Amino acid sequence: MAGVTFEHVTNISAAGTGAVDDMDLEIEDGEFMVLVGPSGCGKSTALRMVAGLEDISEGVLRIGERVVNHVPPRDRDIAMVFQSYALYPHLSVYDNIAFGLKLKKLPKAEIDKRVQDAARVLGLEGYLDRKPRALSGGQRQRVAMGRAIVREPQAYLMDEPLSNLDAKLRVQMRAEIARLQDDLGVTTIYVTHDQVEAMTMGDRVAVMRKGELQQVAQPQELYDRPVNLFVGGFIGSPAMNVLEATLESEDGRLVAVAGSQRIELGDETLGARPALRAFEGRPVILGIRPEDLEDASLASEVGEGAHMRGKVLLREALGAEIMVHFTTDATAAVTDEVRELARDAGAEELADKAEREEGATLVGRFGARSRVREGDTMDVAVDTRALHFFDAETGLGIYDGDGAKGAGS
Repeated sequence: MAGVTFEHVTNISAAGTGAVDDMDLEIEDGEFMVLVGPSGCGKSTALRMVAGLEDISEGVLRIGERVVNHVPPRDRDIAMVFQSYALYPHLSVYDNIAFGLKLKKLPKAEIDKRVQDAARVLGLEGYLDRKPRALSGGQRQRVAMGRAIVREPQAYLMDEPLSNLDAKLRVQMRAEIARLQDDLGVTTIYVTHDQVEAMTMGDRVAVMRKGELQQVAQPQELYDRPVNLFVGGFIGSPAMNVLEATLESEDGRLVAVAGSQRIELGDETLGARPALRAFEGRPVILGIRPEDLEDASLASEVGEGAHMRGKVLLREALGAEIMVHFTTDATAAVTDEVRELARDAGAEELADKAEREEGATLVGRFGARSRVREGDTMDVAVDTRALHFFDAETGLGIYDGDGAKGAGS
């Protein structure tokens, strides 16, 4: 096993544009690192550079202590799992798993032991004689995993391995992959477009945008302290609500003002983000996650100073919770970051609509006991302890005076 280190690594495409720009990242021995970001952000290119399938224009890439910039893929001692499974249709499951070992001319007994061990770990013991066409998507993915496991490499590279599976099977397989990686303890770099996968699987997550690392941190830190508006908007489902706001002083307390909405910030909020005081009288971008909004009738402990008022547009009952879409007279923040995230989600027209319209539509994740109905005007309680604030000019998170921890954290 070995760690993987990017030292100011850059990849310039044939068109002359930077697919990966000055990437500085140290992945520890045995760590499960997830690279996540919108389509075209450079995450797959970074993975392919580790595999030796993309050239390194500048910088140094190490696997363990060895510089591998010019080492052929076959000599890098890594195993890759692809989105497409890449199984040989004419070979049995056994032979697919054993294929790489046979190329290395390992003894037959050693090959059989490794294949049987992998099949037992992956629940494939009863399928070793079958061809890939006789397997389900999840079983094919297990075979691809088995082929990687038996090689006992220094690192696993996984490029969106679950994207061809249905939603239920993806949940099952991501749990299995995380458990398997934990059991094997092999350094793993996992690329995904799905931020839920990233948050649930990675020891740390690296968020990328336009070829550059934005933030590298444990999943909870990305959620609680996003370094900038892009990370805050990318992490979380449904996405963070973002509003134009101004911070004002009122009777010695700081208030976030968005349209007629006035949200009083408590001592806990200011204690966690002391730099907010320096933004008094200045525009900011206010971020509110849907899970930090609640039907005020169910949150009696929240004072009226932490309420918003809105009109219900849509109510989606999901059993354990209700997703409520409501309008306010605040102004939606439509920045370059917001547009990019909307474009990635295939909803750029919604960003255009938000920019044209007066008022803003927010999403709240309410408790199942809420009785709000479409057309109701209601009070919404805001958990001010969990609010996010970003500099309107730079998009950087406002925390303790020096900004949030950046890409190297």
